[in-house]
Amino acid sequence: MKIGVLGAGSMGSGIAQVASQCGHAVVLCDTNTVQLEKAQSGLAKTLEKLVEKQKISADESKQIQSRIQYSSSVNDFEKCDLIIEAIIENLEIKKTVFSQLESIVSDSCILATNTSSLSVASIASACKNPQRVIGIHFFNPAPLMPLVEIIPAVQTGPDTVKISRDLIDSWKKVTVLTKDTPGFIVNRVARPFYGEALRIYEEGIADFATIDWAMTELGGFKMGPFTLMDYIGNDVNYAVTESVFTSFYYDPRYKPSLTQKRHSEAGWYGRKTGRGYYDYSSGAVLPEPKKDDGLGNEILNRILVMLINEAADAVFLQIASVKDVDMAMTKGVNYPKGLLAWANEIGLDNVLKQLDELYNEYREDRYRASVLLRRLAKAGKGF
Repeated sequence: MKIGVLGAGSMGSGIAQVASQCGHAVVLCDTNTVQLEKAQSGLAKTLEKLVEKQKISADESKQIQSRIQYSSSVNDFEKCDLIIEAIIENLEIKKTVFSQLESIVSDSCILATNTSSLSVASIASACKNPQRVIGIHFFNPAPLMPLVEIIPAVQTGPDTVKISRDLIDSWKKVTVLTKDTPGFIVNRVARPFYGEALRIYEEGIADFATIDWAMTELGGFKMGPFTLMDYIGNDVNYAVTESVFTSFYYDPRYKPSLTQKRHSEAGWYGRKTGRGYYDYSSGAVLPEPKKDDGLGNEILNRILVMLINEAADAVFLQIASVKDVDMAMTKGVNYPKGLLAWANEIGLDNVLKQLDELYNEYREDRYRASVLLRRLAKAGKGF
């Protein structure tokens, strides 16, 4: 099977590397020739490190590189069996590109988008044969992150789903099937990790360092929310939050934070600009957290029940199965446990009690408990 990848940024070049390492002939296309050269030299350096670490042989490195054709013309996709688009998150640009691709490739070629939050149905509508269009969402960096979300649009044909999922499974990735709704699984369920942390800060309950300490030291998360937002980039993270908020008809559960908006407006994106919630400039000293276990557990529990509630609602609205939701959060964003398995450990009645207390105190719809959570707790069942 010949694979096409459109867009030679970090995501596109990573996907091309994965496909080539799995033995496929790959066409990596980008109209920006400088970006193509950067992708080619970047892959050479990556493979050189893998050879040094004895993960692959020098001969394998040469073979992987030889299987990738670097092109600045989409016409070189003509013989491809599947194309994965990994360009800018702009719906109109994607629709234009998909329409153009359809006129070049064979009738059996699958057209996939790596979008993280846009409507796959809307992208598919640009094609004469929308049954061939599907979402295949990798996580960055694609060669290292195991999770891939498979997102059929309402128009996607069953054969397209099966071929796509079987292919990505053969690449030794962990695939989860998700409905075409804003944020899919990971970017939807993870919103409270950022949103509730920002809310706790805005209320003056704790500072950035203390909230991060509570989530890592007491909760077992690899990174705290503010460290993670600085790593992702506040511009990127805020844009996804705003996109999910508007796509869900301004549901208050996804309401963006003015704190993050101001950081983004100030150009304080995080590590890439040297300043975010923390100062990363040379000689800067990171603030010390207030290591109070009582306060820390209050912070952890509040964010955790909000995450569990979001995961429960994803199952209730048939976005994904219990298994796939938990798999997505552990393999896609390295959560210490699946959220629904975690809920079973805590006890659904305890989760519901905390959510109802938050709702009664704030009287805000953001704290409304999922119907599924309420039903299961009432029946004394777990996920």
